Amino acid sequence: MKISDLLDFNSDLNITGLTLNSNEVGESNVFIALKGANFHGLTYAKSAIEKGAIAILFDSDDSQLADEFLFDSNVLKVPVSNLLEKLGEIAACFYGEPSKNLNVIGITGTNGKTSCSQFLGQALENCGVIGTLGWGKVGELKETLNTTPDALATQKMLATLKNDSCESVAMEVSSHGLAQGRVNGVQFKGAIFTNFSRDHLDYHGTMETYLETKLKLFDSPELEFAVINLDDEISIQIIAAVPKSVEIIGVTATGTASPRGQTLSAKNIKLNLSGIQFDVFWQEQTQALHIPLIGKFNLENVLCVLAVMLKSGIELEDAANRLTHLKSVDGRMERFGGSNNQPLVIVDYAHTPDALKKVLHSLRSHTSGKLGVVFGCGGNRDSGKRPQMGQVAEQFADWVIMTDDNPRFESNEAIVLDILSGFQNTEVQIIHDRSKAIRTAIEQANSQDCVLIAGKGHETYQELNGVKFPFNDAQCVREIMAKS
Repeated sequence: MKISDLLDFNSDLNITGLTLNSNEVGESNVFIALKGANFHGLTYAKSAIEKGAIAILFDSDDSQLADEFLFDSNVLKVPVSNLLEKLGEIAACFYGEPSKNLNVIGITGTNGKTSCSQFLGQALENCGVIGTLGWGKVGELKETLNTTPDALATQKMLATLKNDSCESVAMEVSSHGLAQGRVNGVQFKGAIFTNFSRDHLDYHGTMETYLETKLKLFDSPELEFAVINLDDEISIQIIAAVPKSVEIIGVTATGTASPRGQTLSAKNIKLNLSGIQFDVFWQEQTQALHIPLIGKFNLENVLCVLAVMLKSGIELEDAANRLTHLKSVDGRMERFGGSNNQPLVIVDYAHTPDALKKVLHSLRSHTSGKLGVVFGCGGNRDSGKRPQMGQVAEQFADWVIMTDDNPRFESNEAIVLDILSGFQNTEVQIIHDRSKAIRTAIEQANSQDCVLIAGKGHETYQELNGVKFPFNDAQCVREIMAKS
């Protein structure tokens, strides 16, 4: 492709690739130099040129800096105004506008994005996934560095999925991804709103800004329909912000009526150790379902997925049959034990006050004995939610063991003190060693009890002082229960 095909820039120079990473530059590539958190990409421009870059893109506001770093270089210098904002469209153009030929479903909300994306990947034919657990087809996922990858990576992934015969893509769309333009250039056919609660205020500053950022997904120009969880308290605000040209499908497990569009509802809900039973009502049709998942909030996720399936042309009976075969997602209400005189142990990613509350509340319905929780909070992240996490744990669990999550560069003792400030009366065990905390919890529980291991879910590491040490909650639970 020529530079002039990609940008409003008079050059017939042929390019073979785009990259943001100077270490990944190939022959005849374009190196895109963005301002980073610690260093500007222009710092690495000469290294990129040595590896074969024939053009450097940078924001026009950084032209003076580009002159400093590239003053003695003959490489093509291309200033672009609002480069970060335009990067997605540039990448989409380079990769042949892949989302135009895919049914891309964007999923946003504080919790539930990963479950919805993975369930869609299981339930829809030829459906790819991009999200926290990776990208590709379910069961064949490749690693992603972020829930929503950068704009270049996103377009490359979409192009690869299209070439792999995918017809649909379920994509998790984080608030960071929306704020940083990572999904610019993606044409979304549908969007899901799962729920909204406190998270990422270290980045967004206020709940109002956080919500405004989430709403950007529903402004996508090609959007045809939006699935809204009516049982979330701000659903009315979400619906009011969705353009009139977008069809709305509201989903509810509490009988909430949608002020606009159609409603998909679940009634006669029963929770047990085998999963969730309920009846679905849609356009004068009724269908009984049983899904092999734990937790009432998973019912909300499944209803969102079912709404997308119905909008994709799948008949209700067929959709219901597919949903009966759903498998739990790694680190999302992943269950162990519950038989052979062992307690039921659940590993879940719940790392926000709302998520922890929902998980504990749901597990209470599945527990005949006592309900315990092992959790901590990550370092160098929104510290304001820590007391709230403590308050939720005290209110909804019978006993609590506090442990380390990912302390990062922060004192684990200081993190614990923040969490403890949310407690009133409960005596809390503090065991910083996460493996020992999990073992203690399982050993002190009996066969009628349930133990929730919360906060890290699918993660395969524990981060301390810039080093990621191998650790996985689920694997830890397996090893402990195998010996009990």
